[in-house]
Parts: sequence; structure tokens; C-alpha cells
Amino acid sequence: MSRSSDRSARNRLGVVPDAGAWCAIGRIPEPPRDVHQAAGGGPLRPAFLRPLGLLGAVLVAPFMPIAMLFTLLASGEEALKRLLSTKEERARARAEDLDIDRRDKAIAEQGLDSTFDGDWNKAAGQFLLRWYSHSSHHQRFVVLTEGRIVLAAPPKRVSVRREDRMRVVAEIPAGAAVVEDPLPAHDNRKLRIRFTDGSWLMLTTEEQRSEVHMHLMRQPRAARSGASDV
Repeated sequence: MSRSSDRSARNRLGVVPDAGAWCAIGRIPEPPRDVHQAAGGGPLRPAFLRPLGLLGAVLVAPFMPIAMLFTLLASGEEALKRLLSTKEERARARAEDLDIDRRDKAIAEQGLDSTFDGDWNKAAGQFLLRWYSHSSHHQRFVVLTEGRIVLAAPPKRVSVRREDRMRVVAEIPAGAAVVEDPLPAHDNRKLRIRFTDGSWLMLTTEEQRSEVHMHLMRQPRAARSGASDV
């Protein structure tokens, strides 16, 4: 976790974090109308960017060709490096590519590209129905702290200073759910909130192998295997 994130968690959220990471959730499927209405009929999508954010995109647009040129040059440089690399480096690159293929295959086989388990009546589905009612921002700062899982975000979607504006938008007691890395054998950006009734939500972290991933990796093997059995 960055120093600014740690400081925000302590000062703004009032928690002492064990680990934290900015995460996004996948597209929320359309729920049955009666289930949605019973949960309050809240929004199922994040808010659009404010005009200021759109203005920033417009201002950046003229520079896109230059950025694309640098990208092409970087790609060419990478290709040249691969061509001139040693046998050991080429073998390492092939191993990394193979690991990525295995990771992507595991994601597809385990359904980790789904937003949740699919049962709207269980804990994960009910939590998901209220996801954007708490905040219209497209991300959540997920904090693991003693006794609970804390989710924070700005009240509304912002393009800058998200950490300065975030507040607690939801909490899950540790006895109700756990956060787990569903692919511990691979570098990945997947995290899963698994509730005690077996339902789950899938999150995608901004960073590959985030601070939360590293925290979970440091836990005793028994604790990790126990979390998977919840």
C-alpha cells in the first residue's frame, strides 16, 4: 500500500489497515425486476465522468498521435531486445508467456471472469444490488483490517484526488466473509470476497499482485486453506 493510501485509511477512514488496494467490480448483470425493487432499486452502473474529466480527455486527445508514436517505438525496442536477448532470457520470456496462458485458462475454467456467483438471493447478490447506492464511483478501496473488511470510495465519481475524498461506504464483518486470492500460483489482479453462505463477488485490482495479494500470501497456509473453504 502506498504511503498516501495508508495515511488516508488511518486519517480519513479511522482504521489501521493490514493491507489495502483499489479495486473495480465487473459489469453487474441485469437482476430480476422484483429482486431489484426489493433491494431499493438502486443504480447498477457507476456514474459517468464529470464534464471536467471529459474536458481533460479532450485536451489530451491532440497529443494521442505522439503518444502512439512513442508506444510504437517502445514496442519496436522491445522486439529488438527480444531478438538480441540471450538464450536464458528467451527461455524466461517463454516461461512468462506460458504462465500467462495458464492463468488466463484458469480464469476461464473457474469462472473468475464473472462478476458474482449468480444467486441474487444470497449475501453476495444482495450486497451487489446496493453496490452503487453507497457510491457512484467506479472503484472501491478495499481495506483488510482487524475484524472487518472495509470498502471506501468518494461519494460520487471523480477523476482526481480520490483518496482525499474517500469515505467508508460499506463494511463486512470478518465473520461474514473473507477476501481471498483465487489464483495464488499466478501473478494476477483477481480478488474474491467469499461470504459464509458460499456466494462470492469478484474484484479486479489496479495493480498486478497488489498489497492485498501480498498480505494474503504471507498468511499461514492453514488460514489460506480455511478461507477457501468458507
